[in-house]
Amino acid sequence: MSKISRIALSDIVTAFNYRSIGTKVIDEQAFWETLSEAVEAFDWSTCRVPGQALIDLPEAIPFVSSGVGNPSDLASAYVLRSYRGKVSAYLRREYAAPMTHCSVVVYSKEAYLLDPDCDEAERVRIEGADPTHVLVAVLATSGEKSVLSPYRFVKNLAGGNNEALAWTAEEVRAKAREISEQLDRWDLVAD
Repeated sequence: MSKISRIALSDIVTAFNYRSIGTKVIDEQAFWETLSEAVEAFDWSTCRVPGQALIDLPEAIPFVSSGVGNPSDLASAYVLRSYRGKVSAYLRREYAAPMTHCSVVVYSKEAYLLDPDCDEAERVRIEGADPTHVLVAVLATSGEKSVLSPYRFVKNLAGGNNEALAWTAEEVRAKAREISEQLDRWDLVAD
């Protein structure tokens, strides 16, 4: 990691877990080095909401496993996992489609502490770590781009993200269409 940026991991990121559902970082050291360089090179004045950045990170493709794969009619291609309080079937990681796109959501420390999903315990943890930035999501997909999960989309609309407050009705409809198309085309993968 660079001497300038100190990047903490948000408590909602699961891409580094031993058993991940969806996107997974498979080479942590190389990923962090790539991320640090991208955060330092990013033009933070272009953020729609100050301090909330979506950064394309194609250099990280070799270090990340896609979070989706083509649906299968083989039951053996799936594994049961508990996620967000519900047991569901997920495509096994070895069936993940090749990645075509990788990006990350990174907030400045200040923007992260203002995020509606940052509760008091998370604020204390982040303040104690004293980062300059916080990694909020690793978005890796096989297709044009990664879209929000239905869960995150609804949570954002319900006040879980400051940027969602600025979405127009047309943007909301477009995001809903993209999510619907992704649900029809892909299955989530898991370890």
